[in-house]
Amino acid sequence: MMDHEKTLLLGDQIIERLKRVFDPEIPVNIYDLGLIYNISIDDNSVAHITMTLTAPNCPVAESLPVEVKDTVKEIQGISDCEVELTFEPPWDKDMMSEEAMLDLGFL
Repeated sequence: MMDHEKTLLLGDQIIERLKRVFDPEIPVNIYDLGLIYNISIDDNSVAHITMTLTAPNCPVAESLPVEVKDTVKEIQGISDCEVELTFEPPWDKDMMSEEAMLDLGFL
């Protein structure tokens, strides 16, 4: 079993990487947008990410999860990444970080 500190460190690295992935329609990274619902790492060093999109018919519905998977798989210590798309609960702007809301002028 992976030790807790290693898991936390990898989790932080995943968040750092996800902050470099941007929604093409909104100039904010997907993490601060609130599109990432859950990040976990199993005993085989596989990252499991549950994410959503700003809309079900989002033009990047095909490419964004692949970009997330490829970005996370680059992290040393992660053997693979599985991305699950969900629309429950549906995304809304209340899920954005304060930083994202400031960037977009909502605050």
